[in-house]
Amino acid sequence: MSTLENRPATALLVVDVQNAVVEGAWERDAVVATIVGLVEKARAADIPVVWVQHNSDNLVRGSDGWHIVPELKPAPGEPLVQKRYADAFEETTLEQTLADLGAGRLYLSGAQTDECIRSTLHGAIVRGYDAILVSDAHTTEDQSPWGAPPPDKVVAHTNLYWANHSAPGRTAGTVEAGNADFS
Repeated sequence: MSTLENRPATALLVVDVQNAVVEGAWERDAVVATIVGLVEKARAADIPVVWVQHNSDNLVRGSDGWHIVPELKPAPGEPLVQKRYADAFEETTLEQTLADLGAGRLYLSGAQTDECIRSTLHGAIVRGYDAILVSDAHTTEDQSPWGAPPPDKVVAHTNLYWANHSAPGRTAGTVEAGNADFS
């Protein structure tokens, strides 16, 4: 269990599923549909859904590309955290938001696998959270022209290494969306 005191709750993080972020992402439609189902499952179990939205010089707040994809709609009252760095904890309200929710166990979904998802997973674990990656609910764009593996391999490798990740007093790992246990 998490090393955070008095934080027994679970939260689902939906990271950067924004128009410009996922428009060219690997398996975009299937991954977004999986995230839609995951959000519905979390809501049905009264698990808080926390939305994370990236802002940068290339992804300007309020622009069409900045908006969360139309398939996903944050519900009234669901927290929305704005960020500028890959790790959603860096200089954001995420830690306070999760503290207010009493959340010490996180399920992560979203984009980009090789940047914001990995950074936020590691950021969560080092801060004392349990961090579970939803293995079929994250994606990335093709960075192979710049030397990265193709996106399917990036996703597979991230799932492989996070499934075997560990830290003292914390739980890491992966789970498919259909098997996510929000109890």
